[in-house]
Amino acid sequence: MKYLPEGIRRNEKKFASLDEVLTSIQSGEIIEGRVVLCDSEHNLHIDLGIINGIIPRCEGAIGIEDASVRDIALISRVNKFVAFKIKAVEYDEAQMPYAVLSRRDVQLECKKSYTDKLVCGDIIAAKVTHIECFGAFIDIGAGINSLIPIDMLSVSRINHPSQRVYVGQLIQVVLRKREGDKLTFSLKELLGTWEENARLFSAGETVTGIVRSVEEYGVFVELTPNLAGLAEPYGELQPGQQVSVFIKSIMSEKMKIKLVIVEAFDNEIKNQELKYYIKSKHIDRWDYSPYNAVKQISTDFSS
Repeated sequence: MKYLPEGIRRNEKKFASLDEVLTSIQSGEIIEGRVVLCDSEHNLHIDLGIINGIIPRCEGAIGIEDASVRDIALISRVNKFVAFKIKAVEYDEAQMPYAVLSRRDVQLECKKSYTDKLVCGDIIAAKVTHIECFGAFIDIGAGINSLIPIDMLSVSRINHPSQRVYVGQLIQVVLRKREGDKLTFSLKELLGTWEENARLFSAGETVTGIVRSVEEYGVFVELTPNLAGLAEPYGELQPGQQVSVFIKSIMSEKMKIKLVIVEAFDNEIKNQELKYYIKSKHIDRWDYSPYNAVKQISTDFSS
């Protein structure tokens, strides 16, 4: 696909002659390069081999010129790959040539040809760029950012998005909501239904889980990102702690899994590798609950 998140291609280009640079201007090709400097005027500098490239501040991103995007969006690009086009070759005071680049042009093209055409239910590749307590920001193409709210990262509840994803991670996401240019994405619908996840386990097995919350009546233990069970109270536990659990029973009609904690561990927990259950590029509806479940949980992307 033409408009991938920045840093995936890493097709860092080094030009050997000015003729190659001029040819790139004519072709309008999209190039990626690593930002080596953000100067005091917030222009981004990129080494293009025989010539240096500069992305002027106003060409650094959509929204910089009208101040709807803060300059931190440029400062944070240092030592990271960005996509751009070469617009022109100019000369500095010492008559040394440099290339004028535009990241904004690539984003505008990406927006017009790709992100503006996305509809709810479309599934795309994205890259996690930044994490806040309320959600994970993702690059959906050419450095255009969107958000996955924390409650859309999985069915199993987490206290912080870093418990599910990490910065730099390439993930699949589904468009959940569009409000003008504001796009909100979700991850949980791609991580399997209750039955698909429960099918991985059987009563009588002892498996590893992660404590997600501790209540007076029991402990909620995550078995997969979209599946958790309730264990009987057990000593002093903390959310995020790893435990081994015995599976007493699996009840699909109630969407309940009864567990018994066998042992608790203090070793560091790494995020589980995400497993995707939907291979298509679009879904209209997702039903998490089994058909015979008392409680029905679903997402209608057509509404």
